[in-house]
Amino acid sequence: MADTVNKSFTPYQPVAGEEYMNKKQQDHFRKILNDWKAELSHDIDRTVHTMQDEVTSFADPNDRASQESDMALELRNRDRERKLIKKIDETLRNIDSGDYGYCEGCGVEIGLKRLEARPTATLCIDCKTLDEMRERQVAK
Repeated sequence: MADTVNKSFTPYQPVAGEEYMNKKQQDHFRKILNDWKAELSHDIDRTVHTMQDEVTSFADPNDRASQESDMALELRNRDRERKLIKKIDETLRNIDSGDYGYCEGCGVEIGLKRLEARPTATLCIDCKTLDEMRERQVAK
C-alpha cells in the first residue's frame, strides 16, 4: 500500500458548475489524507511493537538469518511509509495554503479522479507523462 490510498472512501460527486477545489472538495481530500496517515501510523506502531515482541536469538544460523532478513524488509517498508507520511503532511499544507489540486508544472487542474487515485499527486497527467519520459531517456 506504499503509494496508494485505502479505497474505503466515497468518491466525491461534483455538482454541475461547482468551483474546482472549493471547501467541500478540500475537506474531502483532507479527510482521505488524514485517514491514510492514521492508517500508516498505526501500521508503523504495530510493526515496532511486533518487532520488540519477536526479538529472538535463534541458535540455528539459517533461522537467525531468515529473521534478520524479514526484519530488514519490514523496516524498509516502514521507512517508505514514514516518507509517505511526510508527503501527506506536505500535501495537507498545500490544501491549507490553497495550492492543492493544481499542477506544479503547468498550473492546470490535476482533476478530482486523479487526486482520488493518488491524493499526493503534484503533477497533471500530461506533466507526469513528460517527466517519466525524461527519466527513461536519462536512464538509457
